[in-house]
Amino acid sequence: MSDHTPQHHDSITAAECRERLLRGECGLWHLPGGPLTVCGEAHVGRLLVAHGAGAGQDSTFLQRLRSGLAGSGVQTLAIEFAYLQQMRREGRRRPPPRVDRLMEEMATWCDTLSHPDLPPLWLGGKSMGGRVASLLAARDGAPGLVLCGYPFHPPRKPERRRLEHWPQLRCPALVVQGSRDAFGTREEVKHYALPDVARLHWLEDGDHDWKPRRASGRTQEQLIDEGAATIAAFMGEST
Repeated sequence: MSDHTPQHHDSITAAECRERLLRGECGLWHLPGGPLTVCGEAHVGRLLVAHGAGAGQDSTFLQRLRSGLAGSGVQTLAIEFAYLQQMRREGRRRPPPRVDRLMEEMATWCDTLSHPDLPPLWLGGKSMGGRVASLLAARDGAPGLVLCGYPFHPPRKPERRRLEHWPQLRCPALVVQGSRDAFGTREEVKHYALPDVARLHWLEDGDHDWKPRRASGRTQEQLIDEGAATIAAFMGEST
């Protein structure tokens, strides 16, 4: 796990962050809430990206996804939760806190990164980060949602569905899911009663990290690029 430490980021205040965003700047910044990576120009829109439970924004998956989204006109604003920052400082793994704490962290980031003179801030994330984004959108509303590898249930526990809040979603919501995802396969999810605002895009033979089997003839990079293009198109249609 690489280290996101202040020497790699400009330390700035929330107000300075908004000023930089209004000037159209990108970069690696360290705010009171932690590191923020801003990538790309918002020709299509802006997307807050939260990470999964065990890997931060320096994961290969999220780096490739942000690059693909930037190439498709979506500006990404990548955050890291406090528990992961503590993991980096201590050099050891720890479980994430209760999801309501993560929701409050994300809500604070939304307040910091939103501005009436900037395009609306969509919420999204990988796995757990997407779940947090969906819970916050169900509670407070959002311009839109992008959920990459949504954890519909824990692996091997399909009866424990994480869909209680989905009927409260009122914004456009895109789920980009590998067809073999252990947190919700295509065969499982097709039986779910999802709200009309939700759209599913299946990445053929992809797992939770959108990695296909070699026999599929495709690569993870190709599936991530497909996912990024699908996200950009969905945001463009919905704004």
